[in-house]
Amino acid sequence: MRSTRVRIMTAVVLGLVLTLGMVGSAAAKESLIIYTSMKESLIGGIVEGFNKKYPDVAVDYQSAGAGKLMAKIAAERESGKILADVIWTSEVPDFYSMKQEGILEKYETPLIKEILNPFDDYEGYFTAARLGTLGIAINTDLIKTPPEQWSDLFKPEYKGAFGIADPALSGTSYMSVALLEKQFGWEFFDKLRANQARIGKGSGQVVDDTASGELAASLAVDYITNDKISKGAHIALYYPPELLMAPSPIAIFKGGPNVEAAKKFVDYLLSYEAQVLIAGEGTLSVRTDVKKPEEFMLPEAGDALKRAIKINYLEMMANKEALIKKFTDTLQGR
Repeated sequence: MRSTRVRIMTAVVLGLVLTLGMVGSAAAKESLIIYTSMKESLIGGIVEGFNKKYPDVAVDYQSAGAGKLMAKIAAERESGKILADVIWTSEVPDFYSMKQEGILEKYETPLIKEILNPFDDYEGYFTAARLGTLGIAINTDLIKTPPEQWSDLFKPEYKGAFGIADPALSGTSYMSVALLEKQFGWEFFDKLRANQARIGKGSGQVVDDTASGELAASLAVDYITNDKISKGAHIALYYPPELLMAPSPIAIFKGGPNVEAAKKFVDYLLSYEAQVLIAGEGTLSVRTDVKKPEEFMLPEAGDALKRAIKINYLEMMANKEALIKKFTDTLQGR
């Protein structure tokens, strides 16, 4: 009887030790929640690579449009807590707003010396993780002479057949409108209106319409266009000398429980391994040691950064509503 009691007690103690060990292991495991506007094929591959390097970090992410993510963050702030640890989108003005509101953690990654930094006022509150570009996508069945200048869009072959995504719906389109207005003045849009340029719904939709022949050309995002080209669409992307660049910053939310895990993710995203995945999506890496795939007609990253039209993002934020209204009124002939 005594030996039976001893065996039972031993089993209970062993079970308790194992249970405590499992609890301790779970408690030691880091967590990370990412909000991003990157498409699933990109963010999924990057998270997979990160998990291989940091298996003790449990990662969850939500991929949605930047506007939806910002609305979600606003709602979470109202309830008292931002649930995400990291945000990665292409809407640069949003990051300046979040910095001004004091909700971003300052983190100067040690990899900053290895990357191309498009922000002259960089302080570590957000860091560019890719260098998105926009150019003129043409339907190669309809346009036989590739555009060389932005002013080529005023030619007869583009009349009634050039589209720009609605800047009220697309932050990337709004940034492009602001950049073009800064470089060429409002006369540029007056001439587009005279040539019957059209407002499309979203950045993807105008590229789709170019591929289908509904449009002869459009103001197009690199990775969206290159994805269509890789699938056989009869389109090509060309870059005038004055280049439109839309960096994609990543930032860490301040005061969260997983700041150290978030720093690891930022560093991994800027690493050679992750940047190769970014380049493979048909957009520019921030690393000069990552070569752009030959199948994409992209500029070299360093050259693109030099050619990019510069703008004050704070002024861009302040003028957004008025600029969108003026753009809409101009192209709709009001």
